[in-house]
Amino acid sequence: MWSPERPTRRAVVLGALALAALAGCGLTPVYGPGGAGTRLFGKVRPRDPATYEEFGFNQRLAERLGPDDAAIYDLDYRLSVGVVPQAITPDEVTTRYSLNGTVDFALTGAGGRVLTRGRVSSFTSYSTTGTTIATLAAEGDARQRLARMLADQVVTRLLAAASGLPARPAE
Repeated sequence: MWSPERPTRRAVVLGALALAALAGCGLTPVYGPGGAGTRLFGKVRPRDPATYEEFGFNQRLAERLGPDDAAIYDLDYRLSVGVVPQAITPDEVTTRYSLNGTVDFALTGAGGRVLTRGRVSSFTSYSTTGTTIATLAAEGDARQRLARMLADQVVTRLLAAASGLPARPAE
């Protein structure tokens, strides 16, 4: 009996051919053996944080790139956050704010040679309609979310650039 949910023999053969074509083109998983992720894992040391957002940013970098125990690359960055009122009542009370963040970064290797640089940006928002404590908690949470989003974008850019880095950098 034929079922639309059961793959046909032709679909299975085409799928196998597609996988073979991908394997033949040299595509490797980022975190697989020899992938770009292994070139950076545990080898990137971000600069020391000075603000709440930078601390969250560094924390997320460590989650994604591992601890900097064997760091051979330095990550310098400038994180900036702008606060923009979003929702204003007729009484001119702001009830929602947007946090717009930007990170300019540069990954440097031995001798201070810049290996890659770039800029990422993102935004998040929070509401101020609760109590003062609820508003402060919402703002802190929004700042933490923004820092994590920016760190994820930086890691993505670094991983993309790492495919061009040597497996073992020159000392």
